[in-house]
Amino acid sequence: MPSLGTLKAFLECLEEGVMFLDTGRRVLDINSAAARMVGRDGATIIDGLCPTLFAGTPCAQDCELRGHCSLVPRTGEDNKVQDIILKGSDGRNIPLRMWAMLLPRNRAGIYCAIILRDRSRELELEAKLRDRWQLGGLIGRSPAMQELYQRILRAAASGANVLITGESGVGKELVARALHDNSERSEGPYVAVHCAALPENLLESELFGHIKGSFSGASTARIGRFEAANGGTMLLDEIGEISPATQIKLLRVIQEREIVRVGENHSRKVDVRIVAATHRDLATMVRRGEFREDLFYRLRVLPLHVPALREHREDIPLLASKMLSDLAERYQRTELRLSPDAMLALESCDWPGNVRQLFNALECAAVQSVGAIIQPQHLLDETAARSLAASAQNAATNFSARGLRQVTRYYRTPQTAEEEWALIVKVLQEAGGNKAKAARLLGMSRTTLWKRLNQNSPP
Repeated sequence: MPSLGTLKAFLECLEEGVMFLDTGRRVLDINSAAARMVGRDGATIIDGLCPTLFAGTPCAQDCELRGHCSLVPRTGEDNKVQDIILKGSDGRNIPLRMWAMLLPRNRAGIYCAIILRDRSRELELEAKLRDRWQLGGLIGRSPAMQELYQRILRAAASGANVLITGESGVGKELVARALHDNSERSEGPYVAVHCAALPENLLESELFGHIKGSFSGASTARIGRFEAANGGTMLLDEIGEISPATQIKLLRVIQEREIVRVGENHSRKVDVRIVAATHRDLATMVRRGEFREDLFYRLRVLPLHVPALREHREDIPLLASKMLSDLAERYQRTELRLSPDAMLALESCDWPGNVRQLFNALECAAVQSVGAIIQPQHLLDETAARSLAASAQNAATNFSARGLRQVTRYYRTPQTAEEEWALIVKVLQEAGGNKAKAARLLGMSRTTLWKRLNQNSPP
């Protein structure tokens, strides 16, 4: 049995902070790491109340409300984790993660131990990791996104027109912005026009400008978006929604690099790089006669396709981390993060609304949740939650028809041991016996997969 002196020496070697409390939440002992984290001398902390050290934090408020340490788990409960931000003596914020351990009855009267971990370095590394896999507002480390980044950078080095395609909500405007910011025109203006948001009778004036008295309500002359974007980049979002008449005028701008204001009889030179975006199939529209073929090829000099979120599910954790960081700042929360079950629910969904829908779901969760941990029930309303569950079920049962790229993790839906074993065998077969690939697709570690296989029969 180690001596008390040995135990204290051991505690002093820990990077984690440790405080021992009695049933009245009084601090009986504290190691140097904990004293350093709270910015106090250890001797001044002993015999004080734990909540006073963390005054103003959700942890202390909950503790005062309950009248006992809220971190101590009840019988049968998992450990509770609380993330807080403390203000250091030098004025900087110190992010801490706290949890408690209920201790057996003892002569020293110690009721529980509070463990503290300084997360400064962890959060710094997370931020660096996000930056590494980021291009402007785009985030993703999947092969699909990395390929897109390379194509964006190559296109940015050119002055040619770009046509961005992809489903609604994938981030086409972010791609356009990244093109501009990484081009020689980055110091020039960036102007975005949502073509579908403007009625036909106003779109021409919005794009090309007008002179005073050119139409009812034109009390003053006004430059158009093309002139405003002179020397820079213009995004024509939802280009597939413009009328044939506007298509002709836009084609002239591209060919002649000049515009004519509404009501004016002479042209004006403009130097604008055009980036168009659409969720529609313009090639099909051309075949149907709904979109001019010559304009289509003028716009589609450099095509860029943005993949749907379901095509790069592995980026969901990275996207969610960045979104929750932004939402925590917006809603003045110390931190927001997903429980494992909530993360699995997100990864199991097909996200027809793509990244935009994911952000909306997380914003809903940020408002609905009370603590730092977001649970599945916080994410969406009941109808959407059922949709998530159905999506997870379909992913688990129909994986072979959808292809390996869309196989979701084996534990996303309740399964018997036999069902789990059948799924493992099937994925291994389709992965060509590659255990690392199969483990990645199943969402289990290679060690776990190895253990399952070593059982040689359904577990």
